[in-house]
Amino acid sequence: MMVVMDRLARNTVRTSQYDPFAAGPLAVEVRTVALQDAVRGRIFPCELWSPAGTDRYPLVVYSHYSGGDRRKATFLCSHLASHGYAVAAMDHSEVVAPELKGREGETEAEREIRIDAIIASRVPDLQFLLARVLAGTLGVDIDGTRIGLAGHSFGGWTVLATPDVEPRVRAIVAMAPGGSSRPMPGVLRLSLSFAWGRDVPTLFLAGEQDAPVPLDDVRELFDRTPASKRMFVLRRADHQHFVDDVEAEHEAVRTMTIPGEAAWIPAAMRPIDEMSSGEQAHRFVRGLALAHFDGILRGVEDVGRFLDGRAVAELAARGVEAFVVP
Repeated sequence: MMVVMDRLARNTVRTSQYDPFAAGPLAVEVRTVALQDAVRGRIFPCELWSPAGTDRYPLVVYSHYSGGDRRKATFLCSHLASHGYAVAAMDHSEVVAPELKGREGETEAEREIRIDAIIASRVPDLQFLLARVLAGTLGVDIDGTRIGLAGHSFGGWTVLATPDVEPRVRAIVAMAPGGSSRPMPGVLRLSLSFAWGRDVPTLFLAGEQDAPVPLDDVRELFDRTPASKRMFVLRRADHQHFVDDVEAEHEAVRTMTIPGEAAWIPAAMRPIDEMSSGEQAHRFVRGLALAHFDGILRGVEDVGRFLDGRAVAELAARGVEAFVVP
């Protein structure tokens, strides 16, 4: 099945037959491994989703949000794997390194130094994981000429920052990414140079009612991106609409007490029963992300016309309201 699928993808898959929203035909294997970074003295738990088989696969590396972990978007990682991608994710340094965790009595100056260290660790984390996967450490044969990145929030910033130093990246999906020039209070202050020096086609996915990363902030990054790009917005969606358990995650944030500058966030969020459902959000992310990677990494014919012409209507037919940012 994998050989047949790859032959179709490399040659011709017409949009009249193409459905990125449907589950893929391949069984998915999931493995957890611990990778040791001897240089930084850190051990990273990593997850790999891969199609069952022995073919050579394109690779997508996923980066999680601040305070998250490698399993926060299994709905997306498993979907990509079922369509013939190997997908790798890690717990980032702020999750595994004791020196990067906050402590009682921490001064503001100490906190700023720690946050700077967390930010500085993000891109090296992805470089480390990519190097280990390409070296065969996780036991999957990867086509090193077909590499994509996907990330959410702080992870969205991470995948937009990585092409500055990693020339092998060919495609990006950034979901509600941080990095705008004027972030909301309490949101990480991140900068992006976009010093890519080449075209890295990028898909931006955003929530219409995202409280911590408003639509205008994502639009700023979209406008600054020096590459082929598209941007889709999910209506009635907030920041937690890009993770696994949307309803529980959204309500957990909306009802919590957040200290400091971010204390305003819960009150700015609408109840989940007024928002898009988790399943609607997952359809939005799964289908559009897969189509983007298929078009760039697999050369699936006419995916561009699908994304530019039919995608919003196809989403609406599946009960998902979205729009395109021109």
